[in-house]
Amino acid sequence: MAHDLVPELLRRATEALEQQFAYLQGQEAAMGRGSESAVGADAMERVLEATAQRLADNYPYFHPLYAGQMLKPPHPVARAAYALAMTINPNNHARDGGRASSDMEVEAVREIASVFGWAQDRYLGHLTSSGTLANLEALWMAGQLAPGKRIVGSEQAHYTHRRISGVLRLDYAAIAADNRGRMDPEALESELRKGDVGAIVVTLGTTAIGAVDPLDEILALRERYSFRVHVDAAYGGYFGLIADELGEPARRAYAAAGQADSIVIDPHKHGLQPYGCGCVLFRDPALARFYKHESPYTYFTSKNPPLHPSEENSFAGRPVHLGEISLECSRAGAAAVALWATQRLLPLVPGGEFARGLSCGRKAARELHQRLRNDPRFETMASGGTKLNLEREPELDIVVWKVKAESAERASALAREIFDRCAAKHLHLALVQLPHSWFENLAGARNQGGLVTCLRSVLMKTEHEAWLDRIWDRLSEATGETVGA
Repeated sequence: MAHDLVPELLRRATEALEQQFAYLQGQEAAMGRGSESAVGADAMERVLEATAQRLADNYPYFHPLYAGQMLKPPHPVARAAYALAMTINPNNHARDGGRASSDMEVEAVREIASVFGWAQDRYLGHLTSSGTLANLEALWMAGQLAPGKRIVGSEQAHYTHRRISGVLRLDYAAIAADNRGRMDPEALESELRKGDVGAIVVTLGTTAIGAVDPLDEILALRERYSFRVHVDAAYGGYFGLIADELGEPARRAYAAAGQADSIVIDPHKHGLQPYGCGCVLFRDPALARFYKHESPYTYFTSKNPPLHPSEENSFAGRPVHLGEISLECSRAGAAAVALWATQRLLPLVPGGEFARGLSCGRKAARELHQRLRNDPRFETMASGGTKLNLEREPELDIVVWKVKAESAERASALAREIFDRCAAKHLHLALVQLPHSWFENLAGARNQGGLVTCLRSVLMKTEHEAWLDRIWDRLSEATGETVGA
């Protein structure tokens, strides 16, 4: 690995933090130093060396040749800030456990909300330990507001929504997707006519192919039917910063995101954060009333103004703590500190350095798609039969392709073999099963239904654009060894 600046920067920052508490006696014990002397540095070193050896049993998620699942290394400043915060180990359930980190969470979440055009503090939002927990809160809220009504989402929506609905004892139904993986508005309207849909999960960036549901068309249906719109942008939410670079359907969807009732985004995906760091936002701050609870020992030390000021949001005249607008109790304040520091260094603004990283990944995905489309050994997703849409480019930064073969079974077998051969060359891809009908040239198997195993690449690292030639060379070589040049 290249020289890592984090240890030295962290050492200096730790010294600066310790100086803030220099007035305390026994500071070494308070900072955890007492336990160091108790066990000895040699023993700790041996354990850490053993830990490093165990961690080697991993894919190189941090490297550009890892282009498989949606795993992106945390930014160095996020790593350092998280480790620095662990010196104190704050708990953002209440200001009693994390004064500074609670404020930093509010500020960081405010910047995320601004990506969707939501005005300062006129929303309800907080960080969560994962996108799953964030989506659970959104669906829980939907169930509170429309008890007895169903949740629906695209058949390509993340599986967690069906699972969460089961946990919450809410009925869930899947809506058909078109051959680009997006929710079909006509199929949705057929379901809405039944009159029992309480909320629709709209995905901006499916985890399989990065498809963007037509949010603008779905919101138009809200004018005729009464339902909540929950946007699951756990993967694709940050692409709103570069919406002008996306295709027209995706641009329209992102432009409409601010009209949603709730939004989930995962900073631990494109947001350069360590796991776990999710975020849930509600457009109406008055929904804080559904979280209201009492604690005999937690919420008494704060004299700050409410985190999300509104008449409806104040609890008996005292400030609202983050734990009072969250289903989770203890939450890592270090996650908020890391996010705050990262956004301080890389603001979430169009045209900024953070947005440039998103653009690099999208450019890499478009270039890989073009190379695959021009290679007779592969098939990209179908164009839908329209000459105006022959390119069928990825909507975000996920690329999927099928190996050309006489049957779905043979194509699936070849994909798995290429996957293994690529891994042997230290190129790590992923596999995904998609409807066979989504592909344009079925090589004499046009009437075959069912699923076909495809290769998949998530090009979410800034470095992927510069590494694309090397990625392509390894893929091409592995394919040649499998199906012939």
